[in-house]
Amino acid sequence: MRRHAMVRSIQLALLGMAAPAMALAQSTDNDQTKQLDTVQVTGSRIPRAQVEGPAPVTVVNAEQIKAAGFTSVPDVLRSLSQNNGYTQGQQNTTGAQSTPGAQAVDLRGLGPNHTLVLINGRRVADFPLPLNGKSNFTDIGNIPLGMIDRIEVLTGSASAVYGSDAMAGVINFILKKSTDGTTIDYRYGDTSRGGGESHDLTLTTGFERGNFSGIVGVELMDKRPVWGTQRKVQDSTLDGPTARSRLPSLVARRYDVDDDVALDPEGDCAALAGTNSGTTHLAEDRYGEPYCGSERVTAQRTINNQRKGATAYGSFEYRFDDTLSWFADVQLGRQEVKLMTGNGSPTAVSDNMGWEFHDPASTDNNDKVFYNAGTGHYEIWQRQFSPEEVGGLKNRMNTTTQKTLSATTGLKGMFGDAWNWEGAYNHSQYKADVKMPRIRADAANRLFLGERLGYDDDGYAIYNPDPERLFKPLTPAEFASIAAMSTFRPEAKNDNVSFTADTSDLFSLPAGDVGFAGVVEYGRQSYAIHPDPLALTADAYYGPQYGDGSGSRNRWSAAGELRVPVASSLQASLAGRYDRYSFGNRHPGKFTYSAGLEWRPFDTLLVRGSYGTGFRAPDMHYLFAGDDYYRKVSTDYYQCRQDEPGFSDGDCWDDGSWDSNTLDVYAGNKDLDVETSKSFTAGFVWSPIANFDLAVDYYKIKVMNQVQSQDREILRITEANCRLGKTDTGATVDPSSPTCVDAMARVIRDAGGTITSVHFAPINIAREETSGIDVAANYRLQTAAAGDFSFTGTYTWAHRHTRQQYPGDPTEDMLSVTFSDTTLPRVKSNLGVTWDKGAWGASLFGDYLGRVANYDNDAWTEATWRFNAGARYDINDHLRVSLSVNNLFDKMPPRDATWAAYPYYNTSWFDAIGRSYFVQVTWKLGGKPL
Repeated sequence: MRRHAMVRSIQLALLGMAAPAMALAQSTDNDQTKQLDTVQVTGSRIPRAQVEGPAPVTVVNAEQIKAAGFTSVPDVLRSLSQNNGYTQGQQNTTGAQSTPGAQAVDLRGLGPNHTLVLINGRRVADFPLPLNGKSNFTDIGNIPLGMIDRIEVLTGSASAVYGSDAMAGVINFILKKSTDGTTIDYRYGDTSRGGGESHDLTLTTGFERGNFSGIVGVELMDKRPVWGTQRKVQDSTLDGPTARSRLPSLVARRYDVDDDVALDPEGDCAALAGTNSGTTHLAEDRYGEPYCGSERVTAQRTINNQRKGATAYGSFEYRFDDTLSWFADVQLGRQEVKLMTGNGSPTAVSDNMGWEFHDPASTDNNDKVFYNAGTGHYEIWQRQFSPEEVGGLKNRMNTTTQKTLSATTGLKGMFGDAWNWEGAYNHSQYKADVKMPRIRADAANRLFLGERLGYDDDGYAIYNPDPERLFKPLTPAEFASIAAMSTFRPEAKNDNVSFTADTSDLFSLPAGDVGFAGVVEYGRQSYAIHPDPLALTADAYYGPQYGDGSGSRNRWSAAGELRVPVASSLQASLAGRYDRYSFGNRHPGKFTYSAGLEWRPFDTLLVRGSYGTGFRAPDMHYLFAGDDYYRKVSTDYYQCRQDEPGFSDGDCWDDGSWDSNTLDVYAGNKDLDVETSKSFTAGFVWSPIANFDLAVDYYKIKVMNQVQSQDREILRITEANCRLGKTDTGATVDPSSPTCVDAMARVIRDAGGTITSVHFAPINIAREETSGIDVAANYRLQTAAAGDFSFTGTYTWAHRHTRQQYPGDPTEDMLSVTFSDTTLPRVKSNLGVTWDKGAWGASLFGDYLGRVANYDNDAWTEATWRFNAGARYDINDHLRVSLSVNNLFDKMPPRDATWAAYPYYNTSWFDAIGRSYFVQVTWKLGGKPL
């Protein structure tokens, strides 16, 4: 991919607003350089050393996207070497439950909420549900690939230009602004191993009627899912690498709590033998205890989501005269995403396809135990439903209907001889209907256990059930009587009004003219989850109890930037910005700044450097989250150390005698402060010949005051220290200190002194730092006989990536094999080659992912290459046929003998889609040749 700075427009386009004069303003005697614009630079033969700016920017245009074989925006961004962070893949159960169908990007591995995503330089509304129930982020999965002109990626702190969120970097999707004629693109795709068939149709057309011009585009897509059962590497538990992971998933089990033993299934599971495609049978767990199980159940989930939808886009301009014009951009989308989440394990059932006894009024806070009057024992019953019982898995898929709207309108023009201005209003909204399959707890209790007979003296619910009911298949009608679709209707909105002015001739210095750009902006941001009211209660559905959240805040900002020619070969850039937010009775503000230098000792060499500060206003859900609930087995360190004075905290945790089930509560924190960052880059761009260029840049980003949810384990330890007046090592603790007062208020105990709940919230406490080197090179070779060749390559090497979650904690090396979370790769890179000769063309693109840690964090999994290949033939100058093959060599995820959790590989970096192929026909009616 070509990588260059867009003649400084990324630094000068304050808040993404185009700064026409400033974007062209480089004091030089070379008129050709002065007249460059961002589009012309992309394919320019002018040496990169003459057009690059102080900070490196990666640009990927539409032709490069097609040549590399990418068919979605997440695919494009995943290939970027700078996008080396952990993101939840489409098989991630937590992501599927909290943010179903959404996809994120994570520049520099600093988290999706630290990358600012723009469309046409404008902010867009967040995905309306928080990631993992906590932080907000931008969904890139519904951006129309066929309407993208180019993608611009700036890494590093850029808040002095863009405001909040631009800490790891900025990704700006530039949609098409003009076209000649009408272009129809149809693409058909499929996979060689089955599933994933897709159709994509894009139509774009433009017009010009006197002073009025515009472009209109429509993209329709229909993509079928890929199921786990369609891939041999993960179609059953028998693919697991360990004996425990190969155990069949639970279908039905009856457990005697009094005797601590699983009871023999009725009829040895014979009645259920026809379920799960005839794979259900009598099985034994790792302790030799019986249950009904199936090796196939775990694979009854989607690897790749189903997605259907349409997106329409229009960009219009009316020129009143040479100094004034009206413009408008409108994007409207509606997509339906369907997916299936994880289905149970050898010991547990899933929320969407399973049932256990559930009664919050019962004594046991874990809600699973009831008293069986027929046996006189306390029991636990578990049941996982099969596709045959539910009427097909498609009836139990999570369904998210995404409805997006973005509209911008305004006036732009010139005043005086050298000033450009723009006034604009932008509105963006993201609404969704999220339907999650649930089991109605009371109806399922009655179906399997009969009517409740009351509660015993200990508070446990009493039933007298027929055991055969548990081991008998349900009819689809019986299942329908206990099934439900829990519907959330979240929405997020973002409104902004801005005025921008710029000039290339603010005043003159001996070395040239000083350029200036400035902006003032006012904005409002809001979100509301609008949950299913029943999901907020503890007794309506089997499974988790969800929380709510809603809020709004206002923001105003002012920013300015100068470009100063210090000498004929040296130019400086300076930018400053102030943002102020208002919500409730709080008004936090932050000033950020940046500076850059460009030194050109020769026409073929640019030496550059930049320094910038950044900030991120707290995520909306961090501020405004309502109560959200988490079940946990919690150690009571206070009771343990009171009963056993010689025990350490570690001894208490290891012993387990002081563990109890708690229902913990998470809520937002309106007193959060902003996160801050510092970023530094230094490097060079060398263009020794017209057809070759090389860029090497060092980067370093440091994030401070990061928001982190309070650690519930630490809260319980702190509460014990405060109650006892000392730590487990004997250090004195003041019970009246603010830390103690807060901790003791958050750990909730009942009248008997037992912990029932821990209330926790987000706080500003963590630090993270990363540094490394980016390398990018391009070489173009033209031959008379063999055609034209283009070679590109990018390489990112992370030298250091560390974090400290709490003061006093050891600094963790996130690149180390022993890092407790998913290890980040130290190296990501890609190579590409394209060939064109007359009507023919071909391409090969390779994506390299360096080694990452295995599941046990004690060894590395191998580095991997994935290759895409493509070819095209122009039937005539207005009709083209293209073929592309992704994952050319049909590579599967690398084997990890320790990855015992389904699908037995790291879904953050890999999937089992395998080889896929696409045939595309492009037909242009009128206009210039393709």
